[in-house]
Amino acid sequence: MNQHISRRSLLAGTGALTVSVALPGVVLAATGKAGLEKRPPLKPDQLASFVTIKADGSAIAWFGKIDGGQGTDIGVVQIVAEELDLPAAKVDIVMGDTGLTVNQGGASGSTGIQEGGAALRAAAAEARRVLVEMAAQKLGVPADQLVVDNGTISVKDQPKKKTTYADLIGGRHFDIQLEWNGKIGNPLAVKGKGPVKAVSAYKVVGTSVPRRDVEPKVMGTKGYVGDVKVPGMLHARSIFPPVAGAVPVAVDEASIKSIPGARVVQIKNYVAVLAPREWDAIKASRALKITWSDAKPPFPAQNTLHQHIREAKALKREVEVNKGDVDAALASAAKVVEASYEWPFQSHASMAPACAVVDVKANGEVTLWTSSQKPHYAAEGVANILGVPVEKVHGIWMWGPGSYGRNDAGDVAAEAALLSKAVGKPVRLQWMRNQGHGWDPKGPASVHTVRAGIDAEGKITAWHYESKGFSRLDVNSNESEPSQNLVGQMIDVPLKPTQAFAVPEESYNFANKRKGWTTVAPLLDRSSPLRSSHLRDPLGPQVHFASEAFMDELAMAANLDPVEFRIKNLSEPRDVAVIKTAAEKAGWQPRTSARKQMKGDVAIGQGIAYAQRNGTRVAVIAEVEVNTKTGKVWARKYTVAQDAGLIINPNLLKMTIEGNVVQGTSRALKEEVTFDAKNVTSIDWLTYPILDITEAPETIDVVLINRPEIAPTGAGEASMRPLAAAVANAIYDATGVRMRQAPFTPARIKTGLA
Repeated sequence: MNQHISRRSLLAGTGALTVSVALPGVVLAATGKAGLEKRPPLKPDQLASFVTIKADGSAIAWFGKIDGGQGTDIGVVQIVAEELDLPAAKVDIVMGDTGLTVNQGGASGSTGIQEGGAALRAAAAEARRVLVEMAAQKLGVPADQLVVDNGTISVKDQPKKKTTYADLIGGRHFDIQLEWNGKIGNPLAVKGKGPVKAVSAYKVVGTSVPRRDVEPKVMGTKGYVGDVKVPGMLHARSIFPPVAGAVPVAVDEASIKSIPGARVVQIKNYVAVLAPREWDAIKASRALKITWSDAKPPFPAQNTLHQHIREAKALKREVEVNKGDVDAALASAAKVVEASYEWPFQSHASMAPACAVVDVKANGEVTLWTSSQKPHYAAEGVANILGVPVEKVHGIWMWGPGSYGRNDAGDVAAEAALLSKAVGKPVRLQWMRNQGHGWDPKGPASVHTVRAGIDAEGKITAWHYESKGFSRLDVNSNESEPSQNLVGQMIDVPLKPTQAFAVPEESYNFANKRKGWTTVAPLLDRSSPLRSSHLRDPLGPQVHFASEAFMDELAMAANLDPVEFRIKNLSEPRDVAVIKTAAEKAGWQPRTSARKQMKGDVAIGQGIAYAQRNGTRVAVIAEVEVNTKTGKVWARKYTVAQDAGLIINPNLLKMTIEGNVVQGTSRALKEEVTFDAKNVTSIDWLTYPILDITEAPETIDVVLINRPEIAPTGAGEASMRPLAAAVANAIYDATGVRMRQAPFTPARIKTGLA
């Protein structure tokens, strides 16, 4: 299946028109089959880069982000449809193709609607303004005398006097310049002269338009990146060392001589095998004899990981909040409460290992087929590792396994590019399952210490929070630099790590408050299976696990109910509202100590946690059952209250929250990367188990708080953030055991109970 398309060929299939009459705001199409041979250059300051009216009057939204399965595309469709006064069914969307869309950052930081959708909203509003002015000129009436409905523009008092989008511009391009902030990626913003609609006028936004990807995914009628086939392509498999840090000393190419068409490519310390048939490439990867260097095993014993972090030298320390005099307040406190919390390395564990197809042609043109959530940056990474201008690389985004962070998609894109250049043919590279688990960038392991002072009346007088762990950007998440990809490190590209961590987002109004973080050096600085990068809601679950689990401990120390305690110490009304809403919906039962309710061998508990994320507020109440004999925890029910500003599509938002809850439960209860001195050992679904359908929550009650007066904020990750803490607090309510190390496995529960 060859997916190489251009905007020209895509629009040709939609019935574009060739015209001979000039209209304001339109670039005339040249004569030709498609009528689009002289389309405007793809630039962020051009309206044509974001919106096209097709020959039938329907529209295309050109979206420089992607949807990884949450329905963001439908949200953007609704936004564009609303501003154009079209039904959602008459708006198509094209995502992530570097030849068709400007770089809006891909899927990143829950900015799909918050930032990407805002740009498309402004562009669509400007398109509507231009179309109305064109209609006013054509109909000979002032623009303020016109009304628009379903792509038809008519005179208010003379409804038969009308024209349509199709008549005005169908199949041609807007020639309108937008005001652009000059930024590429997530912060890209544009503005036209046309005002966006008032929320009170919305007809499409706020409704639950269904997703369009479910049927083709179920029926298999649209291909994934793994289905791409290019004439003459070779299949490839990468080969990584058995001991992290080892490099190939000798490669015996004769060892695969019996496998038809199999060949070896070695570029410095990177080794791969290729063959015309995929199974032959797999066989060759297993049969190839390599002598590896005698590398010293780089990793400590896993059970000493967090002690290693505590004792490791700081690479960077940053205090993000420093209010009042924390040290003095702690010194004078009647009581000081302190606790330490631990989080493991976690894997993306995408449901299929990454795959990419790259075709490096002799004329220097390059085509990349990728499921990276940042296709523009993946294409830039291919250009940089090949040493060609980025304009020469056409990145085509396709469906693939989920990512939600920086998984292995960027790695295979860079590897496939080098291999295609080396053999002079298109190359399809897919990692094996053990590589997807073992060598993907990991969510970083960390330790979190929280300390608070309480006066004689039970008031919190000081709060100190400190994170210490591996950088969340040892490998940058945008994939554009070869040094950020595994193969780049294997071919000795200079490293460019960034030291970054995070602190909790909340509005606790303690008079003396300090929040800071420290990063430590990676266990292996180059070509490491434990290199760290973004995993869904980067660092959110771990820092809020510590912060919100400690808030429960502090509430008990102050002899206050956990809900009452949070409300008493919060400064923002929206934060208070999500907590009160969740508590009311869940039927919260106040307590000042663990209730330890039992039903036979099963302890039952309820816990709460809350967080902010980039403007979004969320509170989660977990209800758990803990089998005191086996130690197994079932998170039976969740209640989630979320405030993400204006709601675009209630049903899709609800499903996104449900997905967060299931994935977050898996991370809280089961997921932990294991390793020995040599390498990662959690390399499949048995050694890295995730939540299965029998363990999923029985009920997820979602309460959405709509704030039409507030622009929509990111909602793709916020409900992941407080979930582990809510579960830990519920386990305490059920058993009296404080879980300070994630995941909360049966073995750890049993140890706590003992």
